[in-house]
Amino acid sequence: MLIKNRDFVIIGLQQWYTPIGSNCKNIATQLAKHNRVLYVNAPLDRRTILQAKEDPNVAYHLASTRGEKDSIVPIGENFWNLYPPTVLESINWVPFTPVFSWLNKRNNRRFAADIKAACDQLGFRDVIMFNDNDMFRGFYMQEFFDPAVYIYYSRDYLLGVDYWRKHGAVLEPRHIAKADVAVANSLYLADMLKQYNSNSHYVGQGCDLSLFDATADLPEPGDMQNIARPRIGYVGALNTLRLDTGILEHIARSRPDWQVVLVGPEDDGFRASALHQLPNVHFLGRKEVPQLPAYIRSFDVCLNPQLINPVTIGNYPLKIDEYLAMGKPTVATATKTMSLFEEQVYLGETKEDYVRLIAQALQEDGEQKRSDRIALARSHTWENSVEAIYNAIYATQS
Repeated sequence: MLIKNRDFVIIGLQQWYTPIGSNCKNIATQLAKHNRVLYVNAPLDRRTILQAKEDPNVAYHLASTRGEKDSIVPIGENFWNLYPPTVLESINWVPFTPVFSWLNKRNNRRFAADIKAACDQLGFRDVIMFNDNDMFRGFYMQEFFDPAVYIYYSRDYLLGVDYWRKHGAVLEPRHIAKADVAVANSLYLADMLKQYNSNSHYVGQGCDLSLFDATADLPEPGDMQNIARPRIGYVGALNTLRLDTGILEHIARSRPDWQVVLVGPEDDGFRASALHQLPNVHFLGRKEVPQLPAYIRSFDVCLNPQLINPVTIGNYPLKIDEYLAMGKPTVATATKTMSLFEEQVYLGETKEDYVRLIAQALQEDGEQKRSDRIALARSHTWENSVEAIYNAIYATQS
């Protein structure tokens, strides 16, 4: 069910000017097709000013706090970006959550006043506020801004990170509980929300798959041409917090006739791993996003050997949709969220499962399976995800 001609305010963790895409930016863009939207950059704080004042975007934001630049900047039709003019205090160093909460309340009051002033200037009324996982700066928005509907959106399990867990272990459940509606992009996170707020909903994940077209004429990359087949590939950041190097090593050692191809920047753990000593493991380094479809197309089987830990367990892995949109057989670690893909993705729990499932994927691949994978990926649109958010809002008001 569509919502039209309403005023939305978006707050969250990511600035609009951040060059990489994000769920929040994509949701805001979709909302703006039928509504007026104010996307609010995170306010500057003292620490950011000290550490990043040379960044041109931070410099612009800082100038806007002095009245030297416009704080409200048009993005598109019925779509604006706010640089909040008030600088907040950096408070996460505070060791005691009750003291942090008192200071956070003061920060929230200032932040809400900036948003309210911008809404008055734009003529926004009866506002729906959408908070993208900002558990601290949005904590008192219902009290100080008083939106018509307040939505808390969970897209990552932030409490798996020390910075957020320090005060968030107490405050995020309280924040979720008092929201009018809570929504999440993964089944795991939706279940987490339901522990604290009965009006919680899974709203799916949208994907921009415009680059990932299985019918496109994509020449094989030059650094793939001398790699034998079958090629078992992964595309993305090579991060030992998120990926299981043991699975990759087991695949390479168990099947020396398979070529394991890893495309992406490495962290220190990957650089120090035994994978670099194996002749059938190929590290091709960082590539620009427009190059990635050609690499995926050149793989015979795609992988997502996810490590299960508090940081990753609730994730929706976007790369799975990218693999499937290219029609590729895919083997991934079984999680609650991955159960959404169980008809089209081979799901394993152990390193031995990976070897068995890759062999099965190579044997079973065919035109119908490729078509089914593409269809599943193409169903994961931002239109569908935002429609689910609209339905959650309607459920709140019924």
